[in-house]
Amino acid sequence: MSKKTHLVLIRHGQSQWNQKNLFTGWTDIDLSQKGKEEAKKAGLFLKEKGLTFDYAFTSVLKRAIRTLWIILDEMDLMWIPVTKSWKLNERHYGALQGKNKKLIMEEYGEDQLQKWRRDFSTKPPLLENNQAPHLKIYKNLTPPYGESLKDTQERLLPFWRQTIQPRLQEGNSVLIAAHGNSLRALVKHLESISDNEITQLNIPTGKPIIYSIDLKGTIKRMDD
Repeated sequence: MSKKTHLVLIRHGQSQWNQKNLFTGWTDIDLSQKGKEEAKKAGLFLKEKGLTFDYAFTSVLKRAIRTLWIILDEMDLMWIPVTKSWKLNERHYGALQGKNKKLIMEEYGEDQLQKWRRDFSTKPPLLENNQAPHLKIYKNLTPPYGESLKDTQERLLPFWRQTIQPRLQEGNSVLIAAHGNSLRALVKHLESISDNEITQLNIPTGKPIIYSIDLKGTIKRMDD
């Protein structure tokens, strides 16, 4: 690596279902107006910090894709290569998808809600029939009927190691626009966060997480 580079992670801006306090998962919901504004603000922030990117990665869900589009537009980087992969999707929330979080808490209690939302290995109630979008994109994959954060990390890390990390090792700066839980899974790996400690980590919408990468390839989170 011949230069100091950066890795930036950003959760998509507020979605229409975030606004309604619904579990979203693999449901393909677009940004709210506030989410679009958050994405624009993130792009301006990154540009003002003097950052630029050689490659970008996102999921196959429109709230993350649109966030990336808005950021790259603000930074005048629409031309850089973009890779979309379902392996960066939000965790699949199973039968909770489309359900109101407040109503789920009232029915099952706050402790159970927090286990479903934050615990590393707890799966949500599974769907009986999967309703994943973009089946052509998933090709021969049988989409999950519900995932824990651990499941999400297990399908994300091979993509990280095989596709994203080599770009960084070549000295490129990378932007990843993804989701609250796919990014929690990646941050857990990058920062060696324990299974217990990860329950406390929340990644807000539209707020860039910036890592510097030194000449030895060491990834270090930068202060806000």
